[in-house]
Amino acid sequence: MSGPVIVDTGGANIASLQLAVERLGRTAELSADPQRIERGSHVFLPGVGAAADAMTRLERTGLAEVIPRLTQPVLGICLGMQLLYEASEEGETRCLGVLPGRVRRMSPAPGRPVPHMGWNRVAHGRPHALLEGLEDGGFAYFVHSYRAPLGEDTLAACDYGETFTAIASRGNFHGVQFHPERSAALGSRFLANFLELP
Repeated sequence: MSGPVIVDTGGANIASLQLAVERLGRTAELSADPQRIERGSHVFLPGVGAAADAMTRLERTGLAEVIPRLTQPVLGICLGMQLLYEASEEGETRCLGVLPGRVRRMSPAPGRPVPHMGWNRVAHGRPHALLEGLEDGGFAYFVHSYRAPLGEDTLAACDYGETFTAIASRGNFHGVQFHPERSAALGSRFLANFLELP
């Protein structure tokens, strides 16, 4: 095992995620090499953009097969979290299938445009080490148009006209819909909690 690694998905949030990890006294290497990712102590799967494009990139590098087999802590961020589910309505994309359920497009409404962009409250569900020290109902920063359903893997939820999973966990796989690297003290504590997972 070596240190934390960030899967190179080509996302625009990678540099800010690396900086957020550095502020916690750790260094996260960026890589698309399956062998390097398999050796990582903790694996970050970031993502912005379209699900189909992201899955195509993971399939091309062989990571679509590698990631579901990982045994160390894995954290999907934003689109990266959505990729952990079975499928996405976006382009009818088959995803990694680590978490059960289908990601669906959010419904716009007066005063609630899509994408959902900005600060919103995160309400805790069942206790988990990822939530340690996080304020229940604290604010986090979101940018997304698709949402994961509530289910037995939901650790925390957000309400934006419809309630959706903000943080999910199943075994060693975890997902967060908001951007912890842009969510001030709450996001920093969340990332620290993830890096402390065994």
